[in-house]
Amino acid sequence: MVKLYILLHYSESYNNYHFNFIAFFMKKRFSFALVTIFLCFPVLTAQTPDADSLIAVKSITVVAVGDIMLGTNYPSESYLPPKNNCYPLLSELKPYLQDATVTFGNLEGVFSGNSGTAKECKDTTTCYVFRMPESYLDCISDAGFDFLSMANNHVNDFGYEGRVNTSRHLAESGIAFAGLVSKPFAIIKREGYKIGFAAFAPHTGTADMKDYNGAKKIVSMLNDSCDFVIVYFHGGAEGKDYQHVTRQDEEFLGFNRGNVYRFAHDVVDAGADLVMGSGPHVTRAVEVYNNRLIGYSLGNFSTWARFNLSGPNGICPLIKTWLAADGSFIKAQIIPVYQPGEGGAKIDPQKRAITKIQELTLSDFPDSPVIIDDEGWILSK
Repeated sequence: MVKLYILLHYSESYNNYHFNFIAFFMKKRFSFALVTIFLCFPVLTAQTPDADSLIAVKSITVVAVGDIMLGTNYPSESYLPPKNNCYPLLSELKPYLQDATVTFGNLEGVFSGNSGTAKECKDTTTCYVFRMPESYLDCISDAGFDFLSMANNHVNDFGYEGRVNTSRHLAESGIAFAGLVSKPFAIIKREGYKIGFAAFAPHTGTADMKDYNGAKKIVSMLNDSCDFVIVYFHGGAEGKDYQHVTRQDEEFLGFNRGNVYRFAHDVVDAGADLVMGSGPHVTRAVEVYNNRLIGYSLGNFSTWARFNLSGPNGICPLIKTWLAADGSFIKAQIIPVYQPGEGGAKIDPQKRAITKIQELTLSDFPDSPVIIDDEGWILSK
């Protein structure tokens, strides 16, 4: 694939315009200049371009969020939002969700009406299985989502029928999805780019996150056929006691939920341009590795009832990332979110997710070449 870039530079020392025509081959990591032609013209007026104007020449923006579960009709419709209306749960963040080339998150549950068989529970009041009405998919579509991950433990809440119904409803809605054994990835086109999205989790029926070599093969294939590759994972232990990235296998309730550090690094090495995760239900650190951004857990983004939203479980980031044409990290911004009461995403005036990510990143990745300021900007050192 040949890309042509035209950059306008002004040189005060030579007092003329320089038009740099740089044609180069771009296949993910391998870019090299072939020719630069300088044309000189008399100066009329000139202005040195700033970083943002250069970013605008060739880049995409990607918005990522964590878990989405807008209410469940099982075991009772009392767990649905007031007046059976899910739109308010996303409305405050809608301008941020729609302000990107691509927006994605984790679908924590299924769309299956009143069908499917719930997984076995001794007490349904304390058993957490999530089945959203099909109409609630309209709220997610309206908010601006392009991709959804189905790779998580709740995709099996209503068995095979629940997975099939959810896949069918997502396909009919036009929202791309991935993360199942039968559909580990999806590819869409945006702004003239082919963008690949793959999702993984360590659970039955999902693309296996713990099959590290298998995940690398999928990502490498996408890298060969797409302009950008995004990877989402659902892994790691859950809750306030598991906010740190251990760089080891993490067990929760006796089940191995994978080594998220190894997984993230492996898929970046295979060609992923952006890696984001969820699963712990709390916010975790970010890292820049090989000039690619990794977010280790985006927490609970927008949920209703049935979720513990106390303390660190009730805050999360929305992360907007700017990627260069070769997929490399330019910058990102954390939009701090919290969920009051029973849930629903709101902008957090206390900016707690920013503070939390600053603390965890400094603790878990002190050598990562990244700076996070108090406004949530993530920049390379």
